Amino acid sequence: MTPKAFRVFGAAFFSAASVLVAQTPPSAPSPAPAPPVTLQQAVDRALAANPNLLSAREHVSAVEANKITAGLRLNPNLTLLGQTMTLPEVNNTGGNPFFYSAGVSRLFERGQKRRWRLESASATADSTQSQYRDQQRQLVLAVRQAFTTMLVAKASLAVAQENLTDYRKTVDLSRSRLDAGDITQTDFERIDLQQAQFESDFDNAQLQLQQASAQLQLLFGVDRPVPTLDIVGTLDPPQLPLTMNEAEDKALASRPDFLATRQALTAAEAEARLAIAGGTTDPTVASEYERSGADNTFGVNVSIPLRIFDRNQGEKERTRYEVASSRLAVTAARNQVISDVDQAWITLDTAQRLAQRYNSHYLDEAAHVRDNLQFSYRNGNSTLLDYLSALRDYRAIRVNSLTANAQVWLAIHQLSFATATDILP
Repeated sequence: MTPKAFRVFGAAFFSAASVLVAQTPPSAPSPAPAPPVTLQQAVDRALAANPNLLSAREHVSAVEANKITAGLRLNPNLTLLGQTMTLPEVNNTGGNPFFYSAGVSRLFERGQKRRWRLESASATADSTQSQYRDQQRQLVLAVRQAFTTMLVAKASLAVAQENLTDYRKTVDLSRSRLDAGDITQTDFERIDLQQAQFESDFDNAQLQLQQASAQLQLLFGVDRPVPTLDIVGTLDPPQLPLTMNEAEDKALASRPDFLATRQALTAAEAEARLAIAGGTTDPTVASEYERSGADNTFGVNVSIPLRIFDRNQGEKERTRYEVASSRLAVTAARNQVISDVDQAWITLDTAQRLAQRYNSHYLDEAAHVRDNLQFSYRNGNSTLLDYLSALRDYRAIRVNSLTANAQVWLAIHQLSFATATDILP
């Protein structure tokens, strides 16, 4: 190929390449990672999409529909009758006359049965609604506990990463000292073997974080958990703005399970009144129009059942015991509320004192000892055993501190659950 032909071919090639590049659509940008989820966002997401809660919500709607049935009035009955419909013979005025009749009847309830049915259905629907709110309360507690567990796992992973990175520096330094002849091969191998424990801690921390993430997403209603879920929050213990007596008062005013037992008592009392009303007599009033040939007849009749033997005695007795049982259930529920609050408060107080000891004393002291022995060992002024012991102590104290802080938050969540309120503003 001549130089001129080569130049022509090159210009054509680069021109075609430019056209192809211009016609190729730009690649779609990779989606940005989702922002970290806060605790309140996690709670809202679970309340909006948890399938168990959605199922309970539909059940509430089904129970609410019972009020429509309870409020309906009895339908009247229409009776039509026709007989002797054969046509008379021609010019036979004495043929069989037509006969037909139409009647309307209706049962009239006495004793305000409709009122007590409607009151019972309304109280039952209210109790079911309270049970649904109690299920919401349980879901919120589960989300908060799972969120705190994931925060601990995330912090533990950061601690494990920090320890592993720091110890790898020690291994690298020891390798340099081995090359320089400052330590023996056996001493270096002992140092290198300890790295397996730090690597194992890191792997276990990753596993715990993945498991905590999957548990939290399960509460969200996610069928396939994604590994990219991130959360943001703090494990620093807060100060509570209320006393134990105030927490008890909040619980008695807000606990949906306690409210459900009181509403169940109202329903039982309405059932008892309905049973008493069921012993009253319900008359049936009917009117009838008849036509026989040229004759018209209109009549009215009243049917009254005689309640001689069955006066609904069994239902009266049963509902009386149900009311007594419901009253005792209210007392038991109230005692349970007070007990839940007191136990949650004691647990929180103990967790706060434990976290205070770690955060104000032991954590700083363990870090100080580790740093000193690390510096001393790297400069040949302390033994390997002393340095490794300081590392283990620091790792244990750091994990215990995270656990203590998490226990405070779990106790706060439990107290919020016991009071059915957010005790933190």
